[in-house]
Amino acid sequence: MTSALDSWIEQEHRIAAEGMRRSISAVGIVKSRAGFGQVIRPQRGSVIASPVLGAYDPDPDYFFHWYRDSALVMDALRLLFEDQTLGAEVVEDLDDFVHFSRTLQQLDGRRLVATDWRQHVTAEFERHLRSDAELAEIRDERVAADTRVNPDATLDISKWARPQNDGPPLRALTLLRWLQTLERSKQATSLDGERRAALEALLRDDLVFTQRHWRTPCFDIWEEENGQHYYTLRVAAAALAQGGEWLATQGDRGSARDYQTDAESILQRLDQFWLPAEGYYRSRVLEGGARSAKELDMAVVLAAVHADGSSTRHSVHDPRQHATLSKLEQLFEREYPINHHRPMGHGVALGRYPDDRYYSGNAWYLTTLCAAELCFRASIGSGEAQQLRARGDAFLETVRAFTPPSGEMSEQFDRSTGAQRSARQLAWSYAAFISCLAARRLASGQS
Repeated sequence: MTSALDSWIEQEHRIAAEGMRRSISAVGIVKSRAGFGQVIRPQRGSVIASPVLGAYDPDPDYFFHWYRDSALVMDALRLLFEDQTLGAEVVEDLDDFVHFSRTLQQLDGRRLVATDWRQHVTAEFERHLRSDAELAEIRDERVAADTRVNPDATLDISKWARPQNDGPPLRALTLLRWLQTLERSKQATSLDGERRAALEALLRDDLVFTQRHWRTPCFDIWEEENGQHYYTLRVAAAALAQGGEWLATQGDRGSARDYQTDAESILQRLDQFWLPAEGYYRSRVLEGGARSAKELDMAVVLAAVHADGSSTRHSVHDPRQHATLSKLEQLFEREYPINHHRPMGHGVALGRYPDDRYYSGNAWYLTTLCAAELCFRASIGSGEAQQLRARGDAFLETVRAFTPPSGEMSEQFDRSTGAQRSARQLAWSYAAFISCLAARRLASGQS
């Protein structure tokens, strides 16, 4: 732990908190997608992945409410409430998020198909559109697996990787953690009555979805391959385990037992993802059993961090998780020029998986921060606590080295130069920093 790193962390924490909040209820930003004939005005409670208006020019268009990203951002908002960076006003943000999420449950693609919306799309953009048949199927539970929606609570009309089943379990985990935080802070009364009922109804719906669909193949966290995925399964197991504990306190012991049984079944399924010859957890099992070039993937490490708190198995304390991280470090140390001559005490800048092509496959802030958080969380109660905390700080030193003086964090930083790449001011990058710092404080015995 160095004074320079500590000073930067304190400064960056303020910047990350402010940056992330710009993506929550961004009602002051209007997004025009002229080619699609759309003008998007966000509703309160929506969470846009990035407030920067890109259109693949070259920055991507991330002006969407992703189920996964929004859950992680709202969980980071909870951490800002816990450390008193933000006050009780953020409970209103939680309430808005719940209301917006429940509004989405009413979406029905058949109503969209019945309109003349295609007449407003330019010829150049028609090839990017979803078919009427696909849109008509998006209703009821399918809405929650539709990956992303517009922040004005309308369906995304563009082709994308669907379905994805990680959104509901992640949102369930976020809501469960918020309930626990509010109870501890004596703020539970702020959710009394209709607002608490709305949150619990959304939570129950997400748990039901998770139990029904954890066996169903879907697209992975990076939205690229269809199959069964370590990340999706791991967060599903955490949601069902913790959701079962909560339901038991509500008197629903039957559902609680069922959820706990399914959580155990998922963990047993994940045991089979270990590849002993390779020495890491594979990230996916594709339909038909085909092998993927993306099996060594930081998504596995993200799963342990995002699901932390439900089990010691497949957790931050799992030696096989740390073996997987070590394999990833070796990979990116070879692949990225920025890692070749890094200073002493700096960790490896991490990307996603081998031969990544998205925006040239650079290092990601959120994956490097995730590695640091894994170390900080694993240090708690460990006989190697000091070494693990030092390893976590080394990853943070690398993030510091490639964060510009403005403190802004994009999605990626260039594998050769360290310059920011892809989506600017990514809310998930800021959320990952906030979550990492909370784990660091916990590991250091700070409140």
